[in-house]
Amino acid sequence: MKRLKLYTSTLLLISLILNSCTKLDEKVYDKVDASGFLTRRDDVIRAFLRPFEHGYWSIQGNDLFAASENSTDELGTYNRQGDWQDGGYYQRMHYHTWTPTDGFTSGVWTNLYQGVVLSTNSLQDLESIADPAKLGVTTEELTDFKSELRTMRAWFNLRAFDFYRNIEIITDVKNSTQGKPQSTPQETFAFIEKELTEAIPGLPIRDNLSNQGIGRWTKAGAASLLARLYLNAKVYTGTDKFAECEAVCRDIINGKYGSYALDTRWDAPFDYTNTLVNSEVIYGFPGTLARTHWQYDGGMYFNAMTYDAAPLYCGFTDFGQANPRLALQPGRDVDSAEYTFQLGKPFVKFQRYPDDVRLKKYRNLGNSTREGMFLFGYLPFTRSVNGVARPDTVRGNKGPYALFIRDQVGMFLGAKPGTRISDKESNMNHADHNSGVFFLKYPLYPTPDPNRITSAYAEVRLSEIYYSLAECLYRKGDKPGAANLLNMVRKRNFPAGSPSLYSADGSQLTDQEMLDEWGREFLGENRRRTDLIRWGVFNTGTWWDKKPDGDKHTEIFPIGRDILNVNPQLKQNPGY
Repeated sequence: MKRLKLYTSTLLLISLILNSCTKLDEKVYDKVDASGFLTRRDDVIRAFLRPFEHGYWSIQGNDLFAASENSTDELGTYNRQGDWQDGGYYQRMHYHTWTPTDGFTSGVWTNLYQGVVLSTNSLQDLESIADPAKLGVTTEELTDFKSELRTMRAWFNLRAFDFYRNIEIITDVKNSTQGKPQSTPQETFAFIEKELTEAIPGLPIRDNLSNQGIGRWTKAGAASLLARLYLNAKVYTGTDKFAECEAVCRDIINGKYGSYALDTRWDAPFDYTNTLVNSEVIYGFPGTLARTHWQYDGGMYFNAMTYDAAPLYCGFTDFGQANPRLALQPGRDVDSAEYTFQLGKPFVKFQRYPDDVRLKKYRNLGNSTREGMFLFGYLPFTRSVNGVARPDTVRGNKGPYALFIRDQVGMFLGAKPGTRISDKESNMNHADHNSGVFFLKYPLYPTPDPNRITSAYAEVRLSEIYYSLAECLYRKGDKPGAANLLNMVRKRNFPAGSPSLYSADGSQLTDQEMLDEWGREFLGENRRRTDLIRWGVFNTGTWWDKKPDGDKHTEIFPIGRDILNVNPQLKQNPGY
């Protein structure tokens, strides 16, 4: 595959400094005529698929996931006795004190714009095909491919829009010779909306793709991105589009864009069966052990557990030790008293409904099954010593004591459960390896299991559409309608007849409960920052070791210094 040499600021930066996608290192040419290398069907397929692997990597690449989650009340990367101190990098994410010199501010722009570039380049290649039949491609297939590339580009743009707000719209990489200034938020919103609405008619429905549909953008996938755009429209442009969001969500649920149904098990959307046509996953990236599995990369879920939890407790030895980069923010102080602030406390929010089956400690049950979503307390395993099996428990890397993982952050070290420690300090720079409950949303089956880490990454799932519609109804005063929709998803988290389901009148629903429920269902799915901003508390709220910001400029991130240095037409975001 030959790739166009790009001269625009953003694109040049990508070609010079991106080192994450190893399949994008082809020889660079000043000009590439698509007709010179699109000579058969396989060439067309390869051109079409170029952006998809990068898209999968992009869910976590260049600290996108870390910056998004660490800036919220959900997850934290603590300084664990010197581990993850990293010059205060993660602390600045937590305290909202980042600067344009922090690596992720340039890295995320690079991450997302390489996706825009790849999608655009492939789209332009396919648009140059005058006679698809000569290449063994039907007109319908070519229309589909181009529509999927427009959807993929819209997905990259939507995420950049959410992250930076003032972004550059790129629609040509074949002929452009210089960078462009940013578009206004209103222009960007209109561009993404147009991309998606024009792409939908040419997209397939999942019913026709069968079990080969995972990883393909469908009508429902593009419509779901429209729902995301509309749900956050007031944040993005100042004009709410909740009515439009409601309409799109109803269409998806009612089958206008293909047949989908909610999974009946809480873990099914994240299990290896989520690639099948009956899964609630609307759009996902297929993962494999042998090739790519980016949600299990250290930038995401594999490092959301403590040392040795993977090989010793879970029996998964393919990757060696984990490194506890991400854990839940604590709900309790070092003396086990619940914090009084309303935001954050994710594990406590789960415990508000104690019969939630997700609250069980994560445990592999054999035959590609598991129970529970969290790692807490002692993590026992059996150690063989001179051929004799002996019980043991997982330990950290800062001492020989057994770890007892707590919904607290502090210096507990070898203190037994229930023992009060004299050191009462609890903050981002004062944590040990007992600190913070860990979570395993995607299963980590033992190494002999043939289905280990083969789940698709669920970027869009039907539960999101139910929750988005519920929020739209709640915002217009229809609490019973909102409660009914939420319960349709929530019922799989509880035993039959559970008192934890919302009452039919929706009387338990408040702004805080709606936000809490978004947090429970989508814990660690890289949307918490967006939800906090939409509910108006990202800057004004208080959570663990986090006071309100001085103003709202941190709702969007700064554009990194490296990006600005390359394109003088770009202007820094306000407040930075």
